Amino acid sequence: MTTRVTRELTYDAPAAEVHRMLTTASFRQEVCDRLRVVSATVSVHHDAVATEVVIDQVQRADGLPSIATKLLGDTVHVVQRERWTTPTRADVEVSVPGRPGEMRGTVRLEERGVVTVEVVELDVRVRVPLAGGRLEALVADLLDRALDVEHTTGQNYLSP
Repeated sequence: MTTRVTRELTYDAPAAEVHRMLTTASFRQEVCDRLRVVSATVSVHHDAVATEVVIDQVQRADGLPSIATKLLGDTVHVVQRERWTTPTRADVEVSVPGRPGEMRGTVRLEERGVVTVEVVELDVRVRVPLAGGRLEALVADLLDRALDVEHTTGQNYLSP
């Protein structure tokens, strides 16, 4: 089973500025700080083909249902990789090392008039018999909240 998450985040800036923001380590670190993660390491690597953003973080499992904390423990190690092959498109992979869950999909930046819309499409998959669907819904909800924080942080970052 897979749960699809689709979100559109609108920014009052050209796509080039939004791309620059999303591939800046200090911006990604600020998002992690606002998410109150236990720890985070952000790296950005450029080569001739792509820009890769890696966010390696540990999040608290506080407030998660008992079924999730039994599987994850008190904290959750999450590794997010974005590979920007163009200034308007990235492939995204999010893994939870040692755990049966992942997210895969894309981020696209679309200029629509005077705004840029970040279109996030991710498939959430948790391979746990009987509870996978419930855990996918939980992960999708947590992703939604994290995207809200990233969006608010991004709007502030881009404002003059």
